[in-house]
Amino acid sequence: MISLRQALSVCAVFGLAAAAPATTRLQRREALPDYAITYAPWTYLYSGEAYFPSDITTHLANVIPEVNYTALGASGSVTVDTLNTYNSSVYLTAATTPSDNPAWITSTYGKPDSNGVSGAPGTIIAVEKNSTTTDVFYFHFYSYNYGGKVLGINFDDHVGDWEHVMIRFVSGVPYAIYLSEHSAGSAYYWDVMTFNGKRPITYVGNGGHANYATAGKQEYTIALGLVADTTDAGTPWDMTQNYRGYWYDTSSGTFSVAGGASTGGSEEANETADWLLWEGAWGDQQYPSSYPGQYCIASECHYVSGPTGPVAKNLGRTTVCQNDDGCTIFTDINDLTTQAKKKRDGDLESII
Repeated sequence: MISLRQALSVCAVFGLAAAAPATTRLQRREALPDYAITYAPWTYLYSGEAYFPSDITTHLANVIPEVNYTALGASGSVTVDTLNTYNSSVYLTAATTPSDNPAWITSTYGKPDSNGVSGAPGTIIAVEKNSTTTDVFYFHFYSYNYGGKVLGINFDDHVGDWEHVMIRFVSGVPYAIYLSEHSAGSAYYWDVMTFNGKRPITYVGNGGHANYATAGKQEYTIALGLVADTTDAGTPWDMTQNYRGYWYDTSSGTFSVAGGASTGGSEEANETADWLLWEGAWGDQQYPSSYPGQYCIASECHYVSGPTGPVAKNLGRTTVCQNDDGCTIFTDINDLTTQAKKKRDGDLESII
């Protein structure tokens, strides 16, 4: 007998291949589907975290739009509603020195309370791929990324940090989950995750905020464990209690407001969704070698450029992974995309 996973896999594969989302389907301002909240990730920030979730409005109030290190406006001149009027070559540059750890950089207001509620709204985006398949993205934003140390030397610090978890639903049932990890990520079948009730448990790495399915030492990028993230069940974060919600239409490339919760919901009620279309950098341009504390060893630098936002994370992906090429959905919670893992015979994850 065909298994539920196999049935959902077939629906996901042939549904995505056969149908593009109707133009009218996503051009609306309705609430996110209930399953987007019911099965939302239950997230743990690292117990020693120093850079907490941030509100995009607070971030924008403390940056200067720059191109080639030349200011185009004053601090606070960029708002949610004006962001997409700026060219994609713009960098949102810190108005105060990041290494001094000003309050907006550390975002202690965003540290979740004992109930898991953060003062910084998350961003949830639902993307219908066809009549049965919907991807729901849970975006985390932080005003600073601490890259960590290699042999005692700091690398990869930058202003602004976007990471995300994506859950693929088929007919409202969770099928698989993707966890972004810096410039890569890992995908897992739903049933291999651990859960808090119906919600998959995810762990955020210390400082760099990559997402993982397990607690402990998480190796990435460089072999022999020279670079690693650390996760634990530190501070619980329930994004569903404070978020901005949106729909994204892959056919038109537009966003619409779906409503949110708490601060995110009240702020979003007076905002447009156009800020999500902006393709520029949410942090400083990589500092020149003359900048205090800047250094580069080979191609790795202490301070690097800030990241692009949600629109650049392949919201229209056909596979579960952000990079559609060679996507592997793991069956073991301890697997990572940086390891040489083979797909199971007969799996269809490369085209789902």
